[in-house]
Amino acid sequence: MIAADGGLGIVATQRAVLTENGPLVLASGAQLPHVEVAYETYGALSPSRDNAVFVCHALTGDAHAAGWHEGARRPGWWDNLIGPGRAVDTDRYFVIAANLLGGCSGTTGPLSIDPATGRPYGADFPALDMADFVSAHRGLLDHLGVDRLHAAVGGSLGGMQVLEWALQEPDRIDRAVLVAASSRLTTENIAFSAVARAAILEDPDFRDGRYFEHGVTPRHGLKVARMMAHITYVSELSLAEKFGHRRDTAGHDKRLAADFEVEHYLQHQGESFLDRFDALSYLHLTRPMDYFDPFGAHQGVVPSTRFELISFDTDWRFPTAHSVRIRDQLAARGAAVEHAELTSPWGHDSFLLEPDGYHDRVRAFLS
Repeated sequence: MIAADGGLGIVATQRAVLTENGPLVLASGAQLPHVEVAYETYGALSPSRDNAVFVCHALTGDAHAAGWHEGARRPGWWDNLIGPGRAVDTDRYFVIAANLLGGCSGTTGPLSIDPATGRPYGADFPALDMADFVSAHRGLLDHLGVDRLHAAVGGSLGGMQVLEWALQEPDRIDRAVLVAASSRLTTENIAFSAVARAAILEDPDFRDGRYFEHGVTPRHGLKVARMMAHITYVSELSLAEKFGHRRDTAGHDKRLAADFEVEHYLQHQGESFLDRFDALSYLHLTRPMDYFDPFGAHQGVVPSTRFELISFDTDWRFPTAHSVRIRDQLAARGAAVEHAELTSPWGHDSFLLEPDGYHDRVRAFLS
């Protein structure tokens, strides 16, 4: 059913068990005996099963990429890209979006029940690698009976997953779209994530990762982590145009409290994040990004995948140099790869929005 806004209308999240034939073995050698993945699908799989497009989400995304959940106030996080007639056209493609392993939106993660103890894993949840995210994606494809992807599409951490997957299974993905992605974080990127994790780990309510046993959550630490991270997702231009130096001048002197409008905005971002994300998932999903170095891990692999790389001129979290590195590494291996830097005022978050030319490039490449 097409919605009044031309989108997908009401959609629902589904769940698949990936470990019916044995545990999921992680890159570290640790095993997860029971793994469920939350996912959504849009469109119909063709009789020849050759029109599947897998969507990989960024750090704090989930399986709800498009359409509307019953009673929701907003659509899925990439609804402007996915739907009937849109760049990822659900009239043509069977689109699969899945929540990451280690997440907190329906896929097995730190707050899931450990079958060995009957209690949530908590701090005992095993460390993850980018390869583990892909292992879960692969398991979901097998569950759905999809042998090969027409395309895989991801922004930010989602693009990193797509790159890892294309190097792991060089013949399974026909096309790959990597938007505002990286193949190796800079020291500055790692530093930002280190501060965010420290805010969580040093919150008194973290309780060595056992906060759920004490009926508390490290709200302050998670809020600060999100506030700081959000600054890196936007651009200096977008913040200046939206807030400038405007202040909340009502009431008493606020020199030691939130005063500028941008401060209130970040407070709101931090508070709203607490309603939808878990601190342990934040820790487990940020760390694999620090260690990600797929060209070092998969030396000599020549993917048959065709790559489209897109970066944005105001993105200072994963600036264009990151995409250029991916382009050069792939080209050196003989892979077919194109890159475009697009103009956008919105910084890293541009991959979620509609800068000029962005959706047109995705549409043309998938076609």
